[in-house]
Amino acid sequence: MRSFELRNAHFDRLVNTPDLKWLGQNTNHAKLHPAVVEAMEKCIRDEEFHIYAPPAGLEELRAGIVDDLGLNELSALVSDGAVASLYHVCHTFLQPGDEFITTDPTWNWPMAFARSVGATVKQIPIYGEEHGYRLAPERLAAAITPKTKVVYIVDPNNPLGTACTAEEISAIADICREAGAYLIHDCTYRHFAYDHTLAAKQYPEKTLTVYSFSKWLGLAGLRVGAIVANGDIIEKLASSPPNNLGSSIFSQRAAVAGLRVKSEWFPDVLANQRENQRLIKEAVDRIEGLHMPVYPSNGNFVVIETGNAGVTPEALAAEYQQHNIMIRQGSYHTATFGDRFIKVSVSVPREWVQEFVDLLPDLIERARGRNETIKLF
Repeated sequence: MRSFELRNAHFDRLVNTPDLKWLGQNTNHAKLHPAVVEAMEKCIRDEEFHIYAPPAGLEELRAGIVDDLGLNELSALVSDGAVASLYHVCHTFLQPGDEFITTDPTWNWPMAFARSVGATVKQIPIYGEEHGYRLAPERLAAAITPKTKVVYIVDPNNPLGTACTAEEISAIADICREAGAYLIHDCTYRHFAYDHTLAAKQYPEKTLTVYSFSKWLGLAGLRVGAIVANGDIIEKLASSPPNNLGSSIFSQRAAVAGLRVKSEWFPDVLANQRENQRLIKEAVDRIEGLHMPVYPSNGNFVVIETGNAGVTPEALAAEYQQHNIMIRQGSYHTATFGDRFIKVSVSVPREWVQEFVDLLPDLIERARGRNETIKLF
């Protein structure tokens, strides 16, 4: 079986596992606002799905996205999710011989997209107290070369949950401007942050802001997101999109409805995930050897280091798998630092997190010393 078939079969096993507790994908499992459900039901009742959506997205959705970001002077191009946006940007602005700079850890797929068009990828390590788990602008400046075409930052960072400060974003924007490089600011987790600064406000000429409805609104399976940039960049992207017949009108109707009710619905989601973080932190602090290097997290997930407890991330993930709980081993995110941590998603029902923390002491003991090859979710 080919590798892509193996990956697909692996994921098919996940989605067909009854009662799986999804604590590994940063997906939002909060109950949707009735207005979002009604928008989807209306789309089905009216059989609106027979028609194509506008190629750049519904105008109300495009306006709602830039308004949500506070980037009303820029334009939005609706996509089939943030990953599709990233694919589109990498294939439009990178060529063979160009350089793509990002962090380690980062979101891995854009690196694959860059390599697929012949660009080289450079990663700047940010894991560790010595780096503050963030990208220091001076380290980016030292990594820039004349071949640097794109700088890609996930902010807040997945999987670490750190967010750049306003001063850091300003400096990163200045560095990219001086280099003439495009800056992809992947803001998938922006809505969960305690504070967040958009690079597009500092560097509108060449910043591409990636927006997602998968996480804050919980529409991961509907695949709807956007790229936000100045009109010239959007014009270039719109000239050869991966999907010139428009993203799912069903998904866009849900996204429009979500933006309308965001102010009354999302605060409870945010409060719930932050309380879930607190419960996990208390449980971790009670177990010798476990450590949460970033707390509180600016994402809807937390990282837990397991090495000083004598436990490999894979072993602990395997133990939770026996209880139908999916968590992520660090190697899913980074080959360099993956042996140090697990990641646990927290925009989930409280009972899922409670089960996770109740099991933690016993499963740490069971996982200690276990090092055989393990087939994970």
